[in-house]
Amino acid sequence: MQSRKWFRLKLVKQIDRAQNLLSSFTMNQLEKGRPRRSEGGERMHAPQLPPSAAEEDLPGDVDPLIAIKLWRNPCWFSFRINYLSMNFNVPVYGWTEKTFGLPRPEFVVLYALGLKGGVAAKDICSSSGFPKPTISRAIQSLLKRKLVRRDTDPKDHRSYVLNITDDGQSIFDASMPVMLERERVMLARLSPGERAMLFEILAKMVVDSPEWPQTIETEDTLP
Repeated sequence: MQSRKWFRLKLVKQIDRAQNLLSSFTMNQLEKGRPRRSEGGERMHAPQLPPSAAEEDLPGDVDPLIAIKLWRNPCWFSFRINYLSMNFNVPVYGWTEKTFGLPRPEFVVLYALGLKGGVAAKDICSSSGFPKPTISRAIQSLLKRKLVRRDTDPKDHRSYVLNITDDGQSIFDASMPVMLERERVMLARLSPGERAMLFEILAKMVVDSPEWPQTIETEDTLP
């Protein structure tokens, strides 16, 4: 228990050091919360790109519409994260469906159980962002294929948890090199120092994410 606390404190210190390397503009872009108002009560607009970024030449080797969305967009950070995620998810999940006959929701369940067994379906829903009916259908399909199994929860015999089977583990093991290679390709342009900084910055955001509002409310939607 002590070592876990020590590791967490060490990680937090590393992340704090990485934060100092960020520009003030970038950190302002990452601030969470509702739309703010000025001291006079006027609504403050979302932060804009700095003039240098707004006026720079767009990269010629990127699709023009993608370049506009990712370079001349006030929401550049969210769109870039989503674009990078898409470039991982689309080829990887296309490969898993073609190779193993597992659509994305089913592979998401299988992968989660490959990382950590003995979890409930609700935990997979909350960690993946998929709605409950989608995950329920995926679990039923995996149960029929005997890639996962449902066991009695040792902590509560009235409940059930999910575990991966040997056949499911074989798929998990076979998919790992492909996913790691895709990740390696995506990180290839970054130096070791840049990778470490990126990891620490994203880790800090992930740790902070439970504090973000889960729904968006504006003056038009407030009762």
